Amino acid sequence: MATATAAPPARYILHERGNWSPRDDRKSFAVWLGIFWLGVVVGFAEDFPRYLHQNPPAPLFTHIHAVVFSVWLLIFTAQVLLVTGDRVALHRKLGWVAAGWAVAMLIVGPLAAMATLASRVHLPDYEPQFLAVNIVDLGGFFLLLAWGITLRKNPAAHKRVMLLAMVAIADPGFSRALNFLPYYNTRAVPWFTEVFYGNVLLIALMAWWDWRQGRLMKQFVIGATAILASELVAAGLYFSPSWRALTTTWVEAWARRMG
Repeated sequence: MATATAAPPARYILHERGNWSPRDDRKSFAVWLGIFWLGVVVGFAEDFPRYLHQNPPAPLFTHIHAVVFSVWLLIFTAQVLLVTGDRVALHRKLGWVAAGWAVAMLIVGPLAAMATLASRVHLPDYEPQFLAVNIVDLGGFFLLLAWGITLRKNPAAHKRVMLLAMVAIADPGFSRALNFLPYYNTRAVPWFTEVFYGNVLLIALMAWWDWRQGRLMKQFVIGATAILASELVAAGLYFSPSWRALTTTWVEAWARRMG
């Protein structure tokens, strides 16, 4: 007599839609956002005195980027708190404001990166190849954000992909929190760890929690894998002589054009 095949435990199932109440995710997502904020606050607070007194002074685009990014953090935090507070209708209305503000970040971010590097062309810490990190961060942020918007009718997937968009840009804050350590820019593994440990930590915590609760989603796995893969690519480019030569050309051309 045939026996029924035992169903796999829920934690080993990759969901495409959440079969649980959206409210069940709210507290955990507030926690992930809190960890993100911790990395940002600790990292930028540690770096702020250097930012104010650096020589040469930070260019105008860097200041604009700091304001635009800070406002984005407040908008995203408000979005999470609105959902946590069961103000979903207002969350949806503010969502389109958030999408427009994200476009501003996509414009200001590259300008700030180029301006900052151009201001340091003749300094010992000049690293034009670091553009690989800027490109990966902003590219991952924008693509995941766009994908998350298309998933808004699938709340569980929408939340995870939108938060992954934030994870994609977590490294500026977390990496600055380690400024007290020597900067390993000659060996790939220590460099990758110093730059991207915050991103990896957030992804690992989110994945562990969802797996433990039996809520691991296909969209999360795809997005998280894409982030980690792109960061490995960025590390490979950072240590590539050809990439350094190419980015040197870009930055020096920018410096000449902008005076």
